[in-house]
Amino acid sequence: MPEIKFEIKETIGTLSQSPKGWNKELNLLSWNGKEPKYDLRDWAPEHEKMGKGVTLTKEELKELKKLLNSIEL
Repeated sequence: MPEIKFEIKETIGTLSQSPKGWNKELNLLSWNGKEPKYDLRDWAPEHEKMGKGVTLTKEELKELKKLLNSIEL
């Protein structure tokens, strides 16, 4: 399996933290040197490990924002 390289270009924010210290974060991330995308996933404290997540383009993030704004909480 080829090595997956990533670079966090910008940390947008943390949504929550688990009892084990992992943070659910929204970041602008570049995978394998490609154009950065918005990425939502769990991260170990020093970003040495990551959980499964979702990666969104800017356009997809805008659509998600519209959907979330339409929800009454």
